Amino acid sequence: MSLLARLAPHLPYVRRYARALTGDQTTGDHYVRVALEALAAGERTLEANLTPRVALYHVFHAIWCTSGAQLETQQDDDHAGSDDTTRRLMRIAPRSRQAFLLTALEGFTPSEAAQILGADFTEIDQLISEAQTEIDAELATDVLIIEDEPVIAADIEALVKELGHTVVDIAATRTEAVDAVNRKTPGLVLADIQLADGSSGIDAVKDILARFNVPVIFITAFPERLLTGERPEPTFLITKPFQPETVKAAIGQALFFHPRKTAKQAA
Repeated sequence: MSLLARLAPHLPYVRRYARALTGDQTTGDHYVRVALEALAAGERTLEANLTPRVALYHVFHAIWCTSGAQLETQQDDDHAGSDDTTRRLMRIAPRSRQAFLLTALEGFTPSEAAQILGADFTEIDQLISEAQTEIDAELATDVLIIEDEPVIAADIEALVKELGHTVVDIAATRTEAVDAVNRKTPGLVLADIQLADGSSGIDAVKDILARFNVPVIFITAFPERLLTGERPEPTFLITKPFQPETVKAAIGQALFFHPRKTAKQAA
């Protein structure tokens, strides 16, 4: 099997991870491309004792740590002219952010994250804790849930409230979602794709984004409908069945990295 064939299933996900790590899709894609070019040229190799996915992320980090991560040692003053997303990004140490994203967003076990980062389990646990503390310190916001399964909607609502956010509405159809936004503008949208009446959560989100600049997290059993390799792609995508910590992590990252930080709106 060729190198490309072995890595192809993992590329959309490493792109998603690179975007979250760097705070920018273009920058993230650059480092993914450099890692792939290094592999193709034989400058880097996949570790034989690692799974292809772990090995790919390991190579990505080798590239990142020799270039991009070094830039983050600059003082905050160096980023005074940057946007809010970049400034918030730089407040979390690169290694803490890496450990958190690898485990909570990408679904790696702490042991796999340790392999990727060249660390031990104790260090990974500490890094995750430090990153989570930073993210939880962000302001709460109003959340719209677009989900037609009552049990799943209730589970998501509980997770959202646990993080200190307010659920302003739960919509089961595209029409209900649009009506909900007309009543109250959310600061975050969590959306399924396939809805109760056959309508599409993708279309509902497009309706919302045509009017408001809000971060969106898709939670779906059909990720292939979104991870097509074509632009635009959703940055935050969770596959059902989901782990609670994955949803919590995605919420934190969506709010943390969104270009316009959305504070909780007054009723």
